[in-house]
Amino acid sequence: MANEAMSSSVFVQALSTFGDFYSFTGNVFKQMFTRRFQFREFVSQAWFLTTVSFAPAILVAIPFCVVIIFQVNQLLIQIGAVDLAGAGAAVAVVREIGPIVSVLVVAGAGATAICADLGSRKIRDEIDAMVTLGIDPIQRLVVPRVLASMLVGVALNGVVTVVGIVGGYIFSVVLQGATPGLYVSDLTLLVGLADFITSEIKAAVFGMLAGLTACYLGLNAKGGPKGVGDAVNQTVVFAFMLLFAANSVISAIFLQIKLGA
Repeated sequence: MANEAMSSSVFVQALSTFGDFYSFTGNVFKQMFTRRFQFREFVSQAWFLTTVSFAPAILVAIPFCVVIIFQVNQLLIQIGAVDLAGAGAAVAVVREIGPIVSVLVVAGAGATAICADLGSRKIRDEIDAMVTLGIDPIQRLVVPRVLASMLVGVALNGVVTVVGIVGGYIFSVVLQGATPGLYVSDLTLLVGLADFITSEIKAAVFGMLAGLTACYLGLNAKGGPKGVGDAVNQTVVFAFMLLFAANSVISAIFLQIKLGA
């Protein structure tokens, strides 16, 4: 009986947290379309996220892309089609590697910093002071951070895509014997503008989810510095879970639309 009661309590708490997050997300979207948009805060947060995410994104993209492209090229070599390496690299980088690597870095580096910042303000009662003064913390702090996370995710996706394709070119041509001209010409064999647009949409959605998760957990941090640390750790875990779930949904919808067309 005790175990059943505990399980029921955990389930109810999970549902309550999900409901709070859903309400929080709706409030954030509502505040996005007001005239009181904090443009200066948005620019500041976008620049901050760029500084903490740009170099790690490139450093993660290079080995990540090389490993995937190496595996694809090994298969192509076995069937005597290594000159299709450009098509394989484009599919891997544009459709999956670009948006995932970009926002994994944003979630791992930027979102944790956002959560720590808001969590610190929460335990110092700065958020409560803002509410007392009639300042909406969601409109003042959350909306600029969520939009900045989306913007940086989209921008980094473009950078990672370029780095991945160029790295794939060097690796395929220099080390695995692909023809340079065919590599370049085959980049658009299986991937088109629709794929890149979908990739950017993925990056924007992933960035939004990472920003929402970080802000929600930061504003709900409790228990002093330890609570802030727990919120930061939870941000990484929950953001990654949401990213992979959203990636599956968006990829499935895109493929259904593309195959239907």
